[in-house]
Amino acid sequence: MSNGIAYPVFRTADSAVALRMARQLLAVGDRRRAQVSVDVELCTVGEVMRIRKALPDSWFRKEDIAGWVREPSDPTGLHDGVHADELFSDPDFLFPHLPLWASMLYQPVGSVEEEFAALVGPNIGEIYWDSLVWPDVPDRGLHHETDHARVSLLLNSRTTELDERADDHTVLVHVRRSNRNGSEQMHASWPAEQISQSVIGPPQE
Repeated sequence: MSNGIAYPVFRTADSAVALRMARQLLAVGDRRRAQVSVDVELCTVGEVMRIRKALPDSWFRKEDIAGWVREPSDPTGLHDGVHADELFSDPDFLFPHLPLWASMLYQPVGSVEEEFAALVGPNIGEIYWDSLVWPDVPDRGLHHETDHARVSLLLNSRTTELDERADDHTVLVHVRRSNRNGSEQMHASWPAEQISQSVIGPPQE
């Protein structure tokens, strides 16, 4: 079983520019089977209701593991996820469960990215493209990669765990983690070079 690793290759305070760069990076790979997923943290009832209205096909969930342990039956349904049209809108219900996360998974590429990036605002979020293929690059000794060929755009965060707020947005290349020191960075560098970028920080797992 293999694992993936991600390298940051671009950072900017302009989310539209970050999305444009991520799309250029996406075009480096084979996108025929690619899908896109989006995720955003919502810390107020107002934000929950705004995203619920704007993304009627989204799902809402809570990631408070301690709360789930205390309530293993999960009467709210929020640990498994609640569809937007089934989410209670009563502020007295929502407030104790904040923050909530809203996501849309495995959407067609190009169907939601621009709208989502505009909706995120100051919240922490992510746009994540998977099921790509990085091609063979014989002159670099790089073999095509399928299982871990991904691109992600972190909005208002620099960590793939989405656990630290930032004032900018980061694009990352995902590749297969290798036991050979440095080979995964070489693999991440190649797609970045195709869009005139380079690795700009340490990897994240």
